[in-house]
Amino acid sequence: MPENTSALHLVLTGDPALFAIVRLSLMVSLSAALFAALIGVPLGALIALTRFRGKEPVIVILNALMGLPPVAVGLAVYLTLSRSGPLGSWSLLFTPQAMVIAQTVLVTPIIAALTRQTIEDLWIEYRDELTAMNIGPLLRVRTLIWDARFSLVTALLAGFGRAAAEVGSIIIVGGNIEGFTRTMTTAIALETSKGNLPLAIGLGMVLIFIVILISALAWGARRAGERFAR
Repeated sequence: MPENTSALHLVLTGDPALFAIVRLSLMVSLSAALFAALIGVPLGALIALTRFRGKEPVIVILNALMGLPPVAVGLAVYLTLSRSGPLGSWSLLFTPQAMVIAQTVLVTPIIAALTRQTIEDLWIEYRDELTAMNIGPLLRVRTLIWDARFSLVTALLAGFGRAAAEVGSIIIVGGNIEGFTRTMTTAIALETSKGNLPLAIGLGMVLIFIVILISALAWGARRAGERFAR
């Protein structure tokens, strides 16, 4: 049976091994995107709306961190969570929680940088009005985040896409343990190297479908919200 047909058969019959990997991948990537959003959105908005010495270098560094090498992040998290590291007593290494931490570190700068640009552009439009109303910095942040909520969907999608496609850092901190820390991307790499192409292709098909589905749902929610706001 050709590999593509076998892969489709695995997906359509609900192969337990395949969907166990899919469930773990979704849990890790969605958790990382959520934590990164909780950190990155307020951080990006604060940088956009606050004047402080060294703001330009901070923006340059934040933008540079969008391209963090995944293996470097994985190594840093590994050293932090290892027994000799500062958080070694937490015993998180080679667990899904460690993978969430690594992905959160990777995704947070992306969401923060995109949020900063979005809020900064919106601030130019509303600056005179908010200044005339004597609204303080924290209220400005909350107001502009709420007003830009539909535009920020793009930042969240970029973060989730980075998390869902990640391989290097989660192999280092998760160990790619079967049935415990094996995600779609790490399983695709492993099964391809083993020559098990049907499973690798099946996982690839599911991964692409999930990314497209989440993008479509987010786009639909954004369009519906914009129509409602009018």
